[in-house]
Amino acid sequence: MTSDNSSVSTVANGWSSLKRFFRQQVLRFLGDLRLAIALLLAIAFFSISGTVIEQGQSLAYYQSNYPENPALFGFLTWKVILFMGLDSVYRTWWFLSLLVLFGSSLTACTFTHQFPALTAARRWKFYQKPRQFEKLALSAQVKIGTIEGLENLLKKRRYRVFREGDALYARKGLIGKIGPILVHASMLIILAGAIWGALTGFMAQEMVPSGQVFRVQNIIDAGPLAAAQVPQDWAVKVNRFWIDYLPDGTIDQFYSDLSVLDEEGNQRDRTTIHVNKPLRYKGVTMYQTDWGVAAVQVQLNNSPIFQLPMAKLNTNGNGRFWGTWIPTKPDLSEGVSVVAKDLQGTVLIYGSDGKLITSLRTGMATEVNGVTLKVKDLIGSTGLQIKADPGIPIVYLGFGLLMMGVVMSYVSHSQVWALEKEGEFYVGGKTNRAQVAFEREVLEMLDNLESGSTPGEPAIASSRFANQN
Repeated sequence: MTSDNSSVSTVANGWSSLKRFFRQQVLRFLGDLRLAIALLLAIAFFSISGTVIEQGQSLAYYQSNYPENPALFGFLTWKVILFMGLDSVYRTWWFLSLLVLFGSSLTACTFTHQFPALTAARRWKFYQKPRQFEKLALSAQVKIGTIEGLENLLKKRRYRVFREGDALYARKGLIGKIGPILVHASMLIILAGAIWGALTGFMAQEMVPSGQVFRVQNIIDAGPLAAAQVPQDWAVKVNRFWIDYLPDGTIDQFYSDLSVLDEEGNQRDRTTIHVNKPLRYKGVTMYQTDWGVAAVQVQLNNSPIFQLPMAKLNTNGNGRFWGTWIPTKPDLSEGVSVVAKDLQGTVLIYGSDGKLITSLRTGMATEVNGVTLKVKDLIGSTGLQIKADPGIPIVYLGFGLLMMGVVMSYVSHSQVWALEKEGEFYVGGKTNRAQVAFEREVLEMLDNLESGSTPGEPAIASSRFANQN
């Protein structure tokens, strides 16, 4: 029996030591303001790097833009970027660890500083000795006034008043102590939203011709838990893609008429999107980001209209052109090349020798290689960027609470003490901000106290004003 009691005592002492170590060492370390600032600066630095360095691009892109010789800034090459995960900063284990550590620091600070400060502010105590008023930032000894009169004035100014005999304590602005706690809580919510979005979000890109139905497949960046967010029970049809041009031929705006279809092909939603006006459906957002020439419809003599795909040509940075080859004989022994620059309807016809034969607009025809070639239409393709980030609503909630917390934090927490003793009336107070306004408020209350003194007799016998440290 003695052995059992000894074992229980040993376990209890060990558990007590562990809790004491956690409170005195771990919480103290995590709640250190210097650690929080260092973590915040690190998060800000790597967030900026994720903005400067393009995210989610191909290996060839990084090899082309961040070569080994010469290395950017002397060290930044594509190998460094891929090794450190700078091509997807927000989903790397070390960036998420920084967020978790920063959240732990905020939590520790809340429990070691903010909650104790709120608990202390909620307590009240009465001053029973005149010398206790001397340590206050504002104190006065007056010859007139009563506890009852001051109590009424404080209540009119929305103070919460506590009274015990001839001693009084009043406070207001306790919400100002809750504000910092709400700020910390909102930042934790923002961090949670960012982490959840990094784990479950994805980004995809699709280039879809007009009239085609597609499902989200070309995913270029995704979190480890993103599979559940990729649409499986609905698809999207590009009803039409078109471009509005300015009189000088430059692009004004491009549009995509999109329909969301369920598994049975029924339309569930329909929206015409353009730049800065996306389609949102079940947490997935589709942005208009690019365009292209997908195909050309032609007719040879009286043949049926047929459609040939057009491919983007490599121009070494000298503009965007799309082209295809059209056979003019059944055995494919002869043909012409068709090149288009945009969707305005003009195409260029080149012979097999590479020389320009003519230019046509849609609906026009020309004679080439003994046949009549008629260009019926150019089919555009829309470039869509598709994103899902389930953490965004959580982040928005956090920012809303953050703004509330910041406003609440500016509310002054003011305290007033009073004591009637041996025919003297002592009044004092302090506040955590707006010191001048608080002093003015206390003086106004003293001036408004009912006086039984003779005219001209000074109300305040002695007073002390000092800035609060």
